[in-house]
Amino acid sequence: MSKLVLRNISRTFGSFTAVDDLNLTLNEGELVSLLGPSGCGKTTTLRMIAGFIPPTGGTIEVDGKLVSSAGSCLPPEKRQMSMIFQSYAIWPNMTVAENVAFGLKLRKIDPGEIRRRVDQILEVVQMGALGDRYPAELSGGQQQRVSLARAIVVKPSVLLLDEPLSNLDANLREEMRFEIRRLHDEFKITMVYVTHDQAEAMVTSDRIAVMNKGRIERIDVPFEVYRRPETRFVAGFIGRTNFLDGRHENGRVQFEGFSVPVDALDHDGPLPAQVHVSARPQSLHLHHSRPADAPDRCYAAAVVQRRAYLGEYWDYHVVLQGATEPLRVTARPQEVFQVGEQVQLEIDTRQLTVLR
Repeated sequence: MSKLVLRNISRTFGSFTAVDDLNLTLNEGELVSLLGPSGCGKTTTLRMIAGFIPPTGGTIEVDGKLVSSAGSCLPPEKRQMSMIFQSYAIWPNMTVAENVAFGLKLRKIDPGEIRRRVDQILEVVQMGALGDRYPAELSGGQQQRVSLARAIVVKPSVLLLDEPLSNLDANLREEMRFEIRRLHDEFKITMVYVTHDQAEAMVTSDRIAVMNKGRIERIDVPFEVYRRPETRFVAGFIGRTNFLDGRHENGRVQFEGFSVPVDALDHDGPLPAQVHVSARPQSLHLHHSRPADAPDRCYAAAVVQRRAYLGEYWDYHVVLQGATEPLRVTARPQEVFQVGEQVQLEIDTRQLTVLR
């Protein structure tokens, strides 16, 4: 069943179009991330869902009921939604328990029920022993858990999250990604999650909507968005990749330094004369000498231009013979190659993605 439906939503500010004819449907209990760079329209979209700003075109429906259109906009407090901001927005003069109880008191819930629900949610977010503390006595991760508890305890129809982990350090961000996913799985709340961090989106989401210039350029489950990005923008924004431009002729596609049979490329329909391909660094491999030929593999001579050891892997930049732009290759720690070394580059043609 559709929980939240955005139909042809647009929002302009003067002559600038922030959101352009956007369509999005969330099912009951689904977590969808709006992922994209600054200025792509993701936060504007979230604010229209929340009711903070009206759309200049299109409609928003929740449970089949119209809540926003160009002519009318239901106030935020009547939408049964909760929103979590970047700054946590918890009251410094209230204890953890008082912060979590605040929304319930506004709804005039029975005091006994408030205590029960607050105690329950604090245990769920692993803050049960800290109910009497004030925000200044908490770490950033603990404050974010309070913010999550306060948003969830009121049992919102839709939970909106606006880059909630951007103020945390790297280790806490990684921990809280899994915490948000755990809470979603436990409470089955419909969530819209705005982020510019692709790792957050990959970990937390049922689906990812990649936004560019006010539009959704690609939406699918995280695995498919990464594996089949479809466009150059999505391929470059989701993870690292190499862009290869080739020419299709006589049943093969000729790239700088190597060629592959047309049938080796995963694509729908006939290939155009000019072919654009995404090759992830982990789909390329380096060898000291040329291995034996194998199906779905091709090889090209290259030179190691530079390298960086990152603990879990090597990040190599290699230049193919006759090429000008280097390619990035990810290798295991034990696969050591020297700068300036002549190597053989192995290309896994099954992982080359043809782009529109």
